[in-house]
Amino acid sequence: MTDQAVDTGGARLPGRTPAVSHFLGRTRELKELHADIERAGLDTLSGKKAPRARVLLIAGRPGSGRTALAEELVRQVAHRYEDGVLRARLSEPDGTPVPVERTARELLTALGRPAPPGAAEDDLSEALRTALADRRVLLLLDDAAGAEQVDALLPDTPECLVVAVAGGPLTGIADVRPCTIGGLDTKSALELLTRYTGSVRITVDPRAAEGLVEVCRAQPAALTLAGGWLATRPKAAVADLAKQLHTDGDEGTPLGRVFRLVHACLPAPAARILRLLSLAPAGLIDPHTASALAGCSVSGARTTLDDLVTLGLLRALDSPLPQYEVPGCLHPLLEALSETHDRPAELQLARARMLERTVRLLHSCRAITETDNPEAREKLQGMPSALRFPSPRAAADWLTVRRPALLAAARLAVADGELDTLARRLMSQLVRAMVAHFGTQVAAPDLYGIHQLVLDVAERRDLPREKAAALLNLADVDAQTGRTAEALVRYRAALDAGREANDPYATGRAMESVGGAHLELGDYDRAADWFGRALAERLARDERVDAARLYGRIATAHTYAGRYGEALRHWRVAASGHRKHGDVAAQARALSELARVQEYAGRPEESLRTCWEAVEWARRAEDVRLQAALQLRLADTLERLGDPVAARLHRGAAERMLGNELPESAPEPGPTEHGANACEIRSTSAED
Repeated sequence: MTDQAVDTGGARLPGRTPAVSHFLGRTRELKELHADIERAGLDTLSGKKAPRARVLLIAGRPGSGRTALAEELVRQVAHRYEDGVLRARLSEPDGTPVPVERTARELLTALGRPAPPGAAEDDLSEALRTALADRRVLLLLDDAAGAEQVDALLPDTPECLVVAVAGGPLTGIADVRPCTIGGLDTKSALELLTRYTGSVRITVDPRAAEGLVEVCRAQPAALTLAGGWLATRPKAAVADLAKQLHTDGDEGTPLGRVFRLVHACLPAPAARILRLLSLAPAGLIDPHTASALAGCSVSGARTTLDDLVTLGLLRALDSPLPQYEVPGCLHPLLEALSETHDRPAELQLARARMLERTVRLLHSCRAITETDNPEAREKLQGMPSALRFPSPRAAADWLTVRRPALLAAARLAVADGELDTLARRLMSQLVRAMVAHFGTQVAAPDLYGIHQLVLDVAERRDLPREKAAALLNLADVDAQTGRTAEALVRYRAALDAGREANDPYATGRAMESVGGAHLELGDYDRAADWFGRALAERLARDERVDAARLYGRIATAHTYAGRYGEALRHWRVAASGHRKHGDVAAQARALSELARVQEYAGRPEESLRTCWEAVEWARRAEDVRLQAALQLRLADTLERLGDPVAARLHRGAAERMLGNELPESAPEPGPTEHGANACEIRSTSAED
């Protein structure tokens, strides 16, 4: 809890960087840890090269300063690891283990490596090991819940070092070097108190100060709270605090006794805010979160949070925006106090206020990007000034900083089970805000997790329309990342849900997507059949634009199957449909594909005429790339017809259009061009 040393370099997971302070004591422990780094391992002694990174374990109770010791060790040896320092916290504030998949994904992101959305835990662990294979990195894994978590993240290179922090041994990991810590030495403990009280109150009554250290069992967290209490009472003697703690008896841990005393001395509003902070997602708080939980003003909440930092009850994070963290050792104590002081209904109301405030902030965060939308601007102006962002950049910065807390809020809201309406609104706005600021591709890993949460709520509440939307979104990402078989299963489930909801959009989309998945898998007959079913649905609803597109998809399946006669017929219908609806670009592309199939079918003269027609429509559509591709196709066809001079002219025209970007011949359509659906982020709740 105390004295979190931070190095100046290296990658960090967002939202968890403590402010820099000065480390105290632990000289013996640090010396042993340094020696453990240099000491030969069992594999080396047996003549084998160590296959994995060395693991140093710092074990101790919460509040013992175990994280501070790990951070100080990292600071002292970080210069040996030129590729930087990576940090990850492996437990939630309530003690729930963080899934390895989430940690590996965050570490890959910190390394600048891709982490495919929806990838399995084993795949991400392997990707992390691959990313670290040629690096010399120091990895700090804080608050590990078990050996399995650490083992899944261990680099396969002895050049890396892993420092793990846990409450006990990590049984199952070979050659772990443990360092178990207790309280501080008396001199360091007194120096820690002096930082808060000043030297006078310690030197005038050294025996009382030593007695206070003994009562706190020299635990840094307990001493920090004791020092904060004394700092806010300049006229109180150290003996006064020691006497009060003795009066309270020996029930509970020293940290628990000091914490209860500090809480009892707080003004009622501040004590209430402190207890409600146990509800903060991921233990991360900003003034808006505290304001919503307590139902007070944002400025009042900010003042209270700063006061709690002074008392050692909160930790201010090194962040571009005001952000605080509940120390992990205090979280169970806060929860216990909330259960005894606050009614369940009050706590649920506080959760609802927090989620509602988060929804409104996300709405404001997204709306400020819609500068061309008068309705969005009007809604934005109608919001309280405290909820408005001064610029899109400020909104994006807020979204980046608060991202871990926002994702945790969605997970907690869904797990709660009693606030599903708010949870659905939160996830809907979170998806929209992330897409608006980060883009679909960048946000895809987070969106995948959100859609899984949406699916959980939809199944729990029996909401087939939202279930269909979530399944379609998840399947689209599966298809884009090569998990086509998994995508097919989800598309079919989405079709069932769409039919149950009587949702024509979801039903049509699912049918077309099932066809696209079969196309990717090379089952062209089933692909054509499913595209045909989707086409029948579109025609029955007189959706002619989508019908024209589906004619093209059916033609593609027939082309791959070698049924050129059927393919030609469907491409002609597709081109005719696009022409009727005035989609010049789509008509040009359909004619381009028609020309290709004519060439496959051994009709070069017809292909040449169709190509000329396609060039004209591509020119009208101002599609330069398509014009260039068609010019190349014309060149290839003319060469086969024995006219190399004309072929060179068309190839030269294509080169002038796109220069060095051009391929040597016209690009062939592949299954990914016509098979997989573009990932479409669709509303997953009733709220717009």
